[in-house]
Amino acid sequence: MLYFWILFNVFAIGMLVLDLLVFQRGGRIVRSREALAWSGMWIALAAAFAGILFFWQGRQVALEFVTGYVIELSLSVDNLFIFLVIFRYFSVPEQHQRGVLFWGIIGALVMRGVFILAGVGLIQRFHWILYLFGALLIYSGIRLGFSSEHQVDPAKNPAVRALRRLMPVTDDFQGGRFLVRGWKGKPGLYATPLLVVLAVIETTDLLFAVDSIPAVLAVTLNAFIVYTSNVFAILGLRSMYFAIARLMKLFRFLHTGLALILVLVGLKMIAADHFPVPTLVMLGVVALVLLVSIASSIVFPAKSA
Repeated sequence: MLYFWILFNVFAIGMLVLDLLVFQRGGRIVRSREALAWSGMWIALAAAFAGILFFWQGRQVALEFVTGYVIELSLSVDNLFIFLVIFRYFSVPEQHQRGVLFWGIIGALVMRGVFILAGVGLIQRFHWILYLFGALLIYSGIRLGFSSEHQVDPAKNPAVRALRRLMPVTDDFQGGRFLVRGWKGKPGLYATPLLVVLAVIETTDLLFAVDSIPAVLAVTLNAFIVYTSNVFAILGLRSMYFAIARLMKLFRFLHTGLALILVLVGLKMIAADHFPVPTLVMLGVVALVLLVSIASSIVFPAKSA
């Protein structure tokens, strides 16, 4: 099984490098149409992987992957709002945003891999942790539902504070670089605001993982399926950001839908021992909530100020 873990990670990193160095090279701004096509390709790859699982491991495993992928992808959409706030706060030029997201995704792959292996191991050893994860999801869903705006204060981010203590930071961006040697005639190694942005992105994703990984663990405890569904969702997140960054405000009820999904998944996790919910039913419920949220946003758009 270790062979498949290694092979999948080589594939994921290879696709990211191909995305960065070949398809989106040159430091240019990524257009919405191009990003949308790239996002579609990631979804198609996830569908192809589900097909491979179907013939390799059977219908149930493939269904668990699809359900985990849909849940993770829907919850990842909420990350996009936070990324938008962070980039606007730091005034990051569009041509540099994709580099930050690239390295942010690399960090997310490592962190989530550790989280998933630890989470599965803990649940298998201490079954009662399922109830703790379920309660955490319900709490997160309620908190998300009552949060009217996506707020983030980079100045209070612990990673930013630690970085500023460790090394000096330049006042302005230095192209797409995270570090520079020497600045304004002064020797030494300096961090750029772009490295500060990356630190905020990484720590923010770490907080999101606390919600999203238990949500997928409610579907399956197969670590490989949980990890691959997370990875496919994260890989498509970068392109999806550029595809819909300008359209996010249109989906005013998506926030509420995501909150409801977290609560429902949390309830499923808590009630699993006594009232097990089939994976296909859970997939249908998640899809229905998303469709209703998006349709409601289109039918009842926000009033212009």
